[in-house]
Order: sequence, then structure tokens, then C-alpha cells
Amino acid sequence: MGMDTSKFAFHDIYGTDPDLLAMVPQPVAAVLLLFPITPSMEKLRETENAAAQPATSDSDILWFKQTIGNACGTIGLLHALANSSASDAIKPDSPLDTLFKKARSTQDADERADILVNSKELQTVHEATASQGQSQAPEDLDNVILHFVCFVKSKDGELVELDGSGGRKGPIKRGKKVGTQEDLLPVAVDYVKESYMALNPEEVNFNLIALGPSFD
Repeated sequence: MGMDTSKFAFHDIYGTDPDLLAMVPQPVAAVLLLFPITPSMEKLRETENAAAQPATSDSDILWFKQTIGNACGTIGLLHALANSSASDAIKPDSPLDTLFKKARSTQDADERADILVNSKELQTVHEATASQGQSQAPEDLDNVILHFVCFVKSKDGELVELDGSGGRKGPIKRGKKVGTQEDLLPVAVDYVKESYMALNPEEVNFNLIALGPSFD
């Protein structure tokens, strides 16, 4: 894939309590959320999408529209690596480096989606994540049980949610300030608790993963 895993790795987040968050290596570069697509969640997404403006994307955010089935985990991985300090650990001319360079050559979401569809580099990344047991979910939200989204800190210090499917039109700024990179984890977790988890308090199928410094 081309990632220097001696510098960055994914870490399980064992809970939302401060003591458990303190176990996660800092600074966290990105946070991935796996959540259940419930009727209430679908309704919220539809409402947000209807109100959203077409993406005129921030130049510092690389957003991918997902048109490939069974790839939400891979899209989440790409969002995390492309929009964080982890991008500095991508080896030059590697599959990831080549893919991101192609994607950044256009601001058009459909063109970026086509780049992914036709990308041998993405196939390499997708097969690697699948072989490592990454969770996946279909693109068709009518049949989805679980889905991945990614949270990163923008250059202007805001919490940004990245989700390529479900009718999303681009990156979503969630109105939460992220002061330093070390603040990303608690700010993202607080947002997840007050929005995703509060919307479905009976659900237990939530999982959080942090991209941060490697233990190696």
C-alpha cells in the first residue's frame, strides 16, 4: 500500500470514558466510526443531505464519493490517510501516493469517483484491508447494517466528517472547534456521543478506531 507503519497505526478505542481515551496514543490523526444504519439515522442523513450545498470542497480536504459497493471501510481508510498528518508517512510513488496524486488533480467529485473505480491502486488497498479483516458495508443503504465514517481536523481547526456514501455531497463541518491535534479524539468522541449514540440509545453496535502514532 505504501504506508510507513513504523510511524502510524490504527488503534482500538475501548470506550468513551476519559480514562479509556487516555489509553489511545496521541496525537490522534483521524478517528473512524463504525455505526448502525437505523431508520432514524437514515432520516437524519436525508434531512442533512437535502439542506447541504454541492461541495465546493476545501482545498485541504480530499473527499471521495463512494460509488463502489462493499467499500465503506476502504473509503474511510482513504479519508483518514489523505486528510491527516499520516499522509506524510506515505512512501513516494507507492500505490497510495499515486492514487492521492491522481485524486488531487481534480476538484470534481464524479471525476474522483471514476478515478477510484478505475484504480488498480485502490484494488491493492481494498484487497489489503479486506485481508486484514476490515469491516465492510454495502453501498446500498437499504441493505446496510453497519457503515464507516471518518473524522479529521481541518486546517482551520474544525471537526470535519467525511462520508462518501448515502447521498453526501462533500465534507461536513460539524461546528466543533478542535484546538490542537490532541483535541481531535475527545472532540470527535463527544460529537459521536451527542449525535450518533444519542439518536440510537438502544444500539450497542458502535465502534471507534483511532489513527495515531505506531507503537513500533
